[in-house]
Amino acid sequence: MKKVIFFDRDDTLIKDVPYLNDPSKITLFPDTIDTLQKLKKSGYEFIIVTNQSGIARGLITDKELAAVHSKLQQIFADHDIHFLKIYHSPHMPDSNHPTRKPNPGMILEACNDFEIDKARSYMVGDKISDGQAGLNAGLKTFLLNESLSGCTSIKTLSELLEHIIQ
Repeated sequence: MKKVIFFDRDDTLIKDVPYLNDPSKITLFPDTIDTLQKLKKSGYEFIIVTNQSGIARGLITDKELAAVHSKLQQIFADHDIHFLKIYHSPHMPDSNHPTRKPNPGMILEACNDFEIDKARSYMVGDKISDGQAGLNAGLKTFLLNESLSGCTSIKTLSELLEHIIQ
């Protein structure tokens, strides 16, 4: 079974651009590539789980989101980092849709799709809803600059290395 780190996208791996619909506006954080390379060397694989209500709001199209995710995957692939899949939930915050974080639907779907060992996997995000989704899926969870009971708070993505790599 795979050991996987689930990442939120915006303000976790890349700087948040509200309703990002232009691949040229993707900006990684300075420690993103190095952190993921070290995690990969330790045997982890990666999945992105991201809420994208801009689709339901009509502010971004499925085609634009696909272009953003294609470019994101290309940027990481240039550094030999690959994602098993990018899952997104296009639903509005008040929808309570099973795939929209804080619900664990995207994570649970991925666990079924890729035979993931939840006991050796993690969720990393920057919002309380990310933390809740990870906890609701039964994962050890890290939150960037947020605190939530049951989650480990970190200040930078690279701090993950201290907690995950033994």
